[in-house]
Amino acid sequence: MNQQLEMALRILLAAVLGAIIGWQREKSHKPAGLRTHMLISTGAALFTVISAIAFPTADPSRIAAGVVTGIGFLGAGTILHRTRFVEGLTTAASIWVIAAIGMAAGSGLYILSAVTTIIVFIILLLPHPTGDDHSQN
Repeated sequence: MNQQLEMALRILLAAVLGAIIGWQREKSHKPAGLRTHMLISTGAALFTVISAIAFPTADPSRIAAGVVTGIGFLGAGTILHRTRFVEGLTTAASIWVIAAIGMAAGSGLYILSAVTTIIVFIILLLPHPTGDDHSQN
């Protein structure tokens, strides 16, 4: 039971860290916001916990590779190509990195996942170039 409580706390941490990034994206009126980022981070953490606990003799990197592949497809769905610009690259990148943060939290890498969340949050606050020749978020 004690092990399950720790795993639940890892998943809760992933949800909170996903909420931080998701809140910023939602505040910026991006298509993937609070709930999406929370769900991705929580799901990635759960897959990580399951791979480590339920299959102790298996290679946990196989689950990680599956999560990364799945997130790539999800992120690709947020990218739109229009006549003169591409839209959604930053949203796709935030989906990709929030899955990694969830996996780190699920692995018990608390400081690493928290510090990465802070770094990502700061990056998302940076101004982006404007004009027809630049990508849009």
